[in-house]
Amino acid sequence: MGLVKTEIFSDEQNEIALFAKVFGHPARIAILQHLFKINTCVCGDLVSEIRLAQPTISQHLKELKYLGLIKGTVEGTRVCYCINPENWARMKHVFFQFLEQDIVDADCC
Repeated sequence: MGLVKTEIFSDEQNEIALFAKVFGHPARIAILQHLFKINTCVCGDLVSEIRLAQPTISQHLKELKYLGLIKGTVEGTRVCYCINPENWARMKHVFFQFLEQDIVDADCC
């Protein structure tokens, strides 16, 4: 598989692709759904809730945090996670703008 040449695409195209990547794995969807459901920070129960190994959960949390959709705070030896409301709103806006496009000429094919 070749490397993606992100520099040839617009900032908007790259941003949409990065946000879309989050939804490419059901574990990340499950993590986000759990964080929304509890509506508070979660520290240690993601492993038991999602039923995946700790390293796997950590990798998915890392992806979500890298894109800024979640944020984490350190409390002693634990990191607690919650939805980042500003970046979640940004992601929704970006997707809305992209998905609201309409087909102008439906008779093309």
